[in-house]
Amino acid sequence: MRKANDKSLKEAIEQMLNVYKIKRRFDETAVVAAWPELVGKPVANRTKELFIRDKKLFLRIESSVIKNELMMMRAQIMDKINEKANSVLVEEVIFL
Repeated sequence: MRKANDKSLKEAIEQMLNVYKIKRRFDETAVVAAWPELVGKPVANRTKELFIRDKKLFLRIESSVIKNELMMMRAQIMDKINEKANSVLVEEVIFL
């Protein structure tokens, strides 16, 4: 039987992330870990560097062909990332 102030584990973890102000960092790390799922293994294998800072996704791709394809798909990549995070995590994609 649950008491009035009981919370599920998910609610407690989300509250903790918000209290310590690390939810954004947690979501950014989750996106980096899910990169192969978001863009596919062939593209993920060619990605040398990937990080998020100030709502900007920074990418270093070793293949110029794949880099060009990703440049044309910037909007779709941002939509996928923001959908996965359930918030606006990325507003811009920058290629290094």
